Amino acid sequence: MAQATDPSRSQPATLSDVARLAGVSIATASKALNGRSQVRAETRQRVIDAAERLSFRPNQLARGLLAGRTGTVGLLTSDLEGRFSIPILMGAEDAFGAGEVAVFLCDARGDAIREQHHVRALLGRRVDGLIVVGSRTDPRPSLGRELPVPVVYAYAPSEDPADLSIVPDSVGAGRIAVDHLLACGRRRIAHITGDPGYLAAQERAEGARSALADVGLALVGEPRFGAWSEGWGRAATAMLLDQHADVDAVLCGSDQIARGVMEVLRERGHRVPEDVAVMGFDNWQILTSASRPPLTSVDMNLEQVGRAAARALFSAIAGARLSGVETLPCRVVIRGSTAPLS
Repeated sequence: MAQATDPSRSQPATLSDVARLAGVSIATASKALNGRSQVRAETRQRVIDAAERLSFRPNQLARGLLAGRTGTVGLLTSDLEGRFSIPILMGAEDAFGAGEVAVFLCDARGDAIREQHHVRALLGRRVDGLIVVGSRTDPRPSLGRELPVPVVYAYAPSEDPADLSIVPDSVGAGRIAVDHLLACGRRRIAHITGDPGYLAAQERAEGARSALADVGLALVGEPRFGAWSEGWGRAATAMLLDQHADVDAVLCGSDQIARGVMEVLRERGHRVPEDVAVMGFDNWQILTSASRPPLTSVDMNLEQVGRAAARALFSAIAGARLSGVETLPCRVVIRGSTAPLS
């Protein structure tokens, strides 16, 4: 009789084959593959390993019926056209795709009534869980604790500490940005950023101040808050140079602002990065790669935020009790606009 691990077998592997190879009953193999909590972790892993060795693909409808789930989730965003929500959604969909989960995507367009309508519609489709993606990092109202399915909030945390939220570490992002500029030998660092009503703008400034304080330094002047635009970058840089002509680095709250900053620096005869290093935020490639020189920027790893939210939702669907705010690290993408002082 052919062994269950025989790769030449003409018939697809069955659950019985997986159970035989893992040395468990068919019922235990089914529970392990469907995420049931009654199976010990080592047994579950042995069954999963056996299924992978046999390239076992359970019938999706049968698996859903066994687990009492539909194999669908809802992704609810408030800004589908936004720069930040799309990478998060892509990361989440990648993770869901790996788990063979179908995704219903809804855009509430920032409207609370429309959002509630979408929530009701998704629950009507018997989704197994929801991911709610914000358009900014400011806390948002919770959907409530009475929903029949688990919910994970991404980018914009829930105001309810009982909910689970996955967000980028904006304070840490400000710190690592300044750490990079300090490593380049810069000591006269200014900060030009966006709307002070945005939590991300405040937290990035907080992180920048903290990193400088650690080495006994301070920002050149106070952080300059304004619009998230090239125009504000130009205006703020003109004011900065009029007051502090010896600045040797400018940390910008967005890549758009950084483009305006570099334009005025060139007009005033300051070379980038030889005289003044410039950093942006968001790592928006359409701006960073087209800048001259290419712009160093902080990447918030938004796809990773989406993937982490999807993995957390998988765990919650399987019965895990998750709450609080989980922050994920950002990273500096180094390009030509920053360099060590010669």
